Amino acid sequence: MSDAAIEAVWRIESPRLIASLMRVVRDLDVAEELAQDAFVAALTQWPGEGIPPNPGAWLTAVAKRRAIDRFRRERLAAEKYAVLERDRAHARIDEPDFALLDDGIGDEVLRLIFIAAHPVLSTDARVALTLRLLGGLTTAEIARAFLTTESTVAQRIVRAKRTLAEARVPFEVPDRAERRARLASVLEVLYLIFNEGYAATAGDDLVRPQLCAEAMRLGRVLAELEPDESEVHGLVALMELHASRMHARTDDDGAPILLLAQDRTRWDRVLIRHGLAALARAEQIGGALGPYALQAAIAAVHARAAGADATDWPRIVALYDALAALTPSPVIDLNRAVAVAMAFGPAEGLAIVERLEAEGALARYHLLSTVRGDLLERLGRTSEACLAFERAAELTHNERERRLLTERAAACRYA
Repeated sequence: MSDAAIEAVWRIESPRLIASLMRVVRDLDVAEELAQDAFVAALTQWPGEGIPPNPGAWLTAVAKRRAIDRFRRERLAAEKYAVLERDRAHARIDEPDFALLDDGIGDEVLRLIFIAAHPVLSTDARVALTLRLLGGLTTAEIARAFLTTESTVAQRIVRAKRTLAEARVPFEVPDRAERRARLASVLEVLYLIFNEGYAATAGDDLVRPQLCAEAMRLGRVLAELEPDESEVHGLVALMELHASRMHARTDDDGAPILLLAQDRTRWDRVLIRHGLAALARAEQIGGALGPYALQAAIAAVHARAAGADATDWPRIVALYDALAALTPSPVIDLNRAVAVAMAFGPAEGLAIVERLEAEGALARYHLLSTVRGDLLERLGRTSEACLAFERAAELTHNERERRLLTERAAACRYA
């Protein structure tokens, strides 16, 4: 039995285990420590004995036993000890139908998701804590994913836990009204994690598939726990439809391939089917589509097109119009400019880009100069396009993008 197989089980089971333990110990640090103790025990025993029929129950039983020992040593509250002893008396570690610690797995996991992405925390803290507790990533893995140091990530997690404790955030699923209010924060964190994996903001790699996979997995968990929330399904659809293009986004050397030049036979048809099904679910729930579902609908237009020439660009423009009306943003306007250029000509798209430049909100955003360069090149204004691509190359922090932009500037210079 390999450590990799055991780690795979751990990534699946750890959120439920930590959530269940937290209901009793009411302390994130203690719950995580007890869960880690159970994982160490699994690494010791499972290689020789094999993974048990119900690994979650096995890990929970070990963690419970460690919790009982801890409560005994530290003489914690008698009622906590009684609860654990009562649960222990009704189950044996070697029984295949051993029940998990809590009596409502969904509620416990939902609780942990909403606590980790609580609005009282900064965005960086939410991301780090969510990946640590729900993504199953180590501090070192999170640091590598976001190109920072382990100590920085560790400090974020420690501060997040301290902030939650000081704010006295209750370890319970919020009521319906509060849950709806907090859901946007949860979705924001998952989308941020996915985007960092799909289009890395810095470093040598254009994509980080592991981050995308973790965000999609957490999104699917949330969709199971909140089946009647349209935007949850919308986000799952958006992530899966974008992830379907992952293998076509770079060449064999890792260099970026733009959307219109991608080999669509390399798009993942399974992910496309899953994404379209999630979008259909979001639409079936009823009501106006939210920002994630609208973005998913845009991605669906691309997914359904047999080729770049078959893309329904006017439909995409209309969807961007709806998105901009719902959540005004200069980045949405920039994306809309690309769609307008494809639907009605590069001059129409360039007019939008020039307005955005005049407004100044995207002055340091490399994609504004990238789009400007592309549209100028299509209009035959190659000397201006060269300057735009050079500007974009200066602004990006991703090495792969910088090389591509430098090459495009050179091509315009000698055109």
